[in-house]
Amino acid sequence: MENATGYRRSAGSARGEARRRELLATITDDVAENGLVDFSLRRAARSAGTTHKVLLYHFDGVEDLLRQVVFSLRERRIGNALAAVAAEPSTLTDRVRAAWVSLRDEESELRRVLDQAMGLAMYDPGRYAALGRGASQQYLPTLLSFCPADWPEQRKHEVASMILATLRGFLVDLLTSDDGSGAEAGFEALLRAVAREEAAG
Repeated sequence: MENATGYRRSAGSARGEARRRELLATITDDVAENGLVDFSLRRAARSAGTTHKVLLYHFDGVEDLLRQVVFSLRERRIGNALAAVAAEPSTLTDRVRAAWVSLRDEESELRRVLDQAMGLAMYDPGRYAALGRGASQQYLPTLLSFCPADWPEQRKHEVASMILATLRGFLVDLLTSDDGSGAEAGFEALLRAVAREEAAG
């Protein structure tokens, strides 16, 4: 089997899948540390100690590799948030606060890379749309799980979507402002809105 570049692709054996995961983990660590600005197959190959031809055996080109790297980094972000939430009481307000603290205080490199991914999706949607398109679908299930179990599904979706969009805006504010005070003030207003939703039952 060949990919779009004409290189032979992995047939998906257990050994091949294990090697693909190993390569992806190493390249993801490199991107987390060094960002996306000059990302290429050759840079990825250097970080993994292999060749770009080997990468093309396991991934369907540079866009596919980049998409999987960004997905993996978002999984790290979600895992960090869930770990923070697990230590909190079970109210939606407490869960949202714990998730925000995790996002606000996460390693700057992780935040920078994920912001760069969204920037690429906006700068060249023809090439990088997948970097942005999958973000909401990846984050939303976690926020849905924060909502009270007895809420109707539509209400869960509405509230989770509001929280997601607002938190993403606050992260941009943290990146672009001098002290992040606007994001913190806005977050307190978000918490009050979430508390009102909870009180409404």
